[in-house]
Amino acid sequence: MLLAEMLGYADIAQLMRIAEMYRLECDGHSKHELMQSILSAALEKDRFESLLDNLSIEDERFLHSLLFDDRDAFSLEELLARVRSSRFDAETKPGSPEEVAAVRLEYESPEGRPKRKRKNAPAREDASPASGLRETIMRFKQYGWLFNGTNGTNRYLFRVPEDLKARFRESIARRLAGKLVYAEEPRAYRDEQELLADDVLVLLDYAARHEVPLTQDGVMYKRNLLQLLELLAVREEPPARGSWRFGYGRRFKDYPDRLALLYDYCHFKGYLSEKEGLLRLTEAGAERLASRAAEDPAELYRFWVRLYRPAIPNLPALVRLIERVAGRWVTADSLRAALRPFVRPFYYDDPDAVLDKRVFAMMVHLGMLRIGEDGQGTALLRMTNAGRKVVGGVGIRDAEPILT
Repeated sequence: MLLAEMLGYADIAQLMRIAEMYRLECDGHSKHELMQSILSAALEKDRFESLLDNLSIEDERFLHSLLFDDRDAFSLEELLARVRSSRFDAETKPGSPEEVAAVRLEYESPEGRPKRKRKNAPAREDASPASGLRETIMRFKQYGWLFNGTNGTNRYLFRVPEDLKARFRESIARRLAGKLVYAEEPRAYRDEQELLADDVLVLLDYAARHEVPLTQDGVMYKRNLLQLLELLAVREEPPARGSWRFGYGRRFKDYPDRLALLYDYCHFKGYLSEKEGLLRLTEAGAERLASRAAEDPAELYRFWVRLYRPAIPNLPALVRLIERVAGRWVTADSLRAALRPFVRPFYYDDPDAVLDKRVFAMMVHLGMLRIGEDGQGTALLRMTNAGRKVVGGVGIRDAEPILT
């Protein structure tokens, strides 16, 4: 739904709150006049850009979580969790029933009308964590960026107007691009398109041709691991002993990054099984191998997002931002610096490590990014056409986290 349509569904009280925020002078008894005045103010370029300029980094993170999600409605519980996750010093968890109730009572009476403070009522001090969450949601409602109850059945489903979504995305991408350093095409670059899909068959073929014993923990022995790594299109070294490795997949702790993703994907799809101390090709895996058909890049991308999302909750938003600003060669340093404020550290991975190792590097392995160097040895990145096609075609609503 567009902003004009959502304003039409809103009641006078909400329109008055929005008009007050924009400091509009109009007849509060005329819904039509209120709607027209708000529509003009909300879409006015200077005012729109000014509001974005004055957003806190927490509010901007929250806004990203709404803009780069393909769902058109969010529950109050989801909004609370997203507001909390935008505050990197807070634990990410669903909104508690108490918080949800507090938010509802903040701006609505049981009849669905705005609460009015009693005359001479004492000011209520609210230092609870929920108060800040309420303020964020209320602020977005007062901007006219969030509306609830527009489907007429559930007052507590919230939506962002589609025309505002498009405008936000364009503005955010333009602002981000303004911070980047673009470069000429390098003389040489690495492009791994289709290599990961091809290596699915390499892994299945290895399991079919060899007896692969597993440790008690279900891990390949080093001899087999080294043999397999020699066969894959991208060479990796086994993880160093004693290094911390968790949070990015089922076998991430045992195998190097790319192979761990490949192995987890084949296990998740049911192509491989770990039974009776051996790595075995399943019936589904044998059929997949016999077909020799390339794995769908969209399936690999969707799996990666789902696998890494528990550690990087806003991974879909990060990928969408990269897709929008890296259509030309851009320095990895400038892209990292521009995205750093939106990346939460994950244990021993600081934001730079998350971006370099878990986002940029894996997008290269997935064939979504090319990587090259300029004459001074500066790393450059560029989105591939295949990567843009995959990002545009995969709904983020389908990318729920895989917990391992």
